[in-house]
Amino acid sequence: MFKIIVPNRSIFRYFSKTSRNRTYVRIVEVGPRDGLQNEKQVVPTSTKIEFINKLSDAGLKSIEATSFVSPKWVPQMADHSEVFMGINKYPDVSYPVLTPNVLGLNAAMKVGAKEVAVFGAASESFSRKNINCTVEESIQRFKEVVNEAKQHGIRIRGYVSCVVGCPYEGPIAPSAVAKVAEALFDVGCYEVSLGDTIGVGTPGSISKMLKEVTKHVSVETLALHCHDTYGQALANILRGIDMGIAVVDSSVGGLGGCPYAKGASGNVASEEVVYMLHGLGIDTGVDLNKLIDAGEYMCAVLGRPSGSKVSRAMLSKKC
Repeated sequence: MFKIIVPNRSIFRYFSKTSRNRTYVRIVEVGPRDGLQNEKQVVPTSTKIEFINKLSDAGLKSIEATSFVSPKWVPQMADHSEVFMGINKYPDVSYPVLTPNVLGLNAAMKVGAKEVAVFGAASESFSRKNINCTVEESIQRFKEVVNEAKQHGIRIRGYVSCVVGCPYEGPIAPSAVAKVAEALFDVGCYEVSLGDTIGVGTPGSISKMLKEVTKHVSVETLALHCHDTYGQALANILRGIDMGIAVVDSSVGGLGGCPYAKGASGNVASEEVVYMLHGLGIDTGVDLNKLIDAGEYMCAVLGRPSGSKVSRAMLSKKC
C-alpha cells in the first residue's frame, strides 16, 4: 500500500504570498557588457550598437552598455567609447557603464556617461583573482571613483559578486556579503546588486543571505543578479521578490557567465525573467516579443542558439 504524503502547508503559503502585491519590477539588462565581455569572438562595434538599440526599443529602462576597462584585460570592450557614443539614447533609459577605477571613470565621463558601476566581491580569494586586490582595498579604490563621480552628478551602482558561493572558497558567509554591501552603500552607491556569480545559490541560501544583508542595507536599494548554473535562477529571483527585491539583473539569451565557474551556463535569460514576472501579474515595461528579437539577433551573430527556453518556445510556435 502506498503512503499518501500531504505537502507542508507552508509551501502553499509561500507561493500564495509571492510578490507581496508588487506591481512593477525593473529589469537591468546586462547582456551588452556582462553577456559579451568573455566572448572570444570580437563582436563588431556596429553590431553592439544595433543590439543595444534593439534592447532600448524593447522597453528596458536600464541597459548596461559597456565597460571602460583596459583593452589588455578585456579586448571585447576595447570599443567602449565608440559604442557608447553610437547608441540611440532614449531619454527615459539609463545606460550604466562599468568603471573599475578613476581612469575608466574619466574616459566614461568624456563620452557623456551619466551612470557608472563599480564591481566588488564578498570573497577575498575572488577579489584577489578578479581585480588583484583585497576586499578592503577594493572599497578604498571605489571611494575614489565614487567621490569623483559624485562631483560631476553621476550616479553610481555597486556590484557584490560571490554572494552565496565562491569558486575558490566555497560557501560565503552572509555576514561577509552584508559588510561589502553596506560599505558600497556608505561610500555613495544608490543601488547595490547582489550577484550569485557562479550560480550555486538556492532559495534557501539566497534567503539567508538577504535576511542578513537587509539588516544593514534597505531592501529598496538592492538588486539581485543570478546565474543559472544549477537551474535555480528563477526560483532564487522569485524568493528575492518575495522578500522585497524590486530590481533584477538579467542577460538576454542567457548570454555571459563566470569564466571561473565550471559548467557555468551563464546569466539568467531576460526572456525567462520577463515571462515569469508577467505571469505573476508584475509589470516590467518590456515588450517580450521585441526582447526575444534582440536576443535572437545577438545569438545569430555569435553563431549559437539562444539560451532562453522562452525564446525557443515562442519562436517555434510561429513556425
